[in-house]
Amino acid sequence: MFARTTLRALLLAGIALIAWSALARPSGAHGPRAVYRVRPYDTLWSIAESRYGGDPRNAIAQIETANHLSGAAISVGETLVLP
Repeated sequence: MFARTTLRALLLAGIALIAWSALARPSGAHGPRAVYRVRPYDTLWSIAESRYGGDPRNAIAQIETANHLSGAAISVGETLVLP
């Protein structure tokens, strides 16, 4: 009897977890990501310096990671996601 009740509770919890994970949506708590179009003479350093406070090297690393860049090379007209 106890085993049967426990099995039903676990099965119900599993179904609820699967349903929740399938229907979950982002909350948008961090707000929309900023998008930046690279202009002539822009560098990652100049973009980071104008958009973020503190050491630009940290912002450059974040921009490279968010945009899957393998280095600091960017092209005019390229669209970057600014985290």
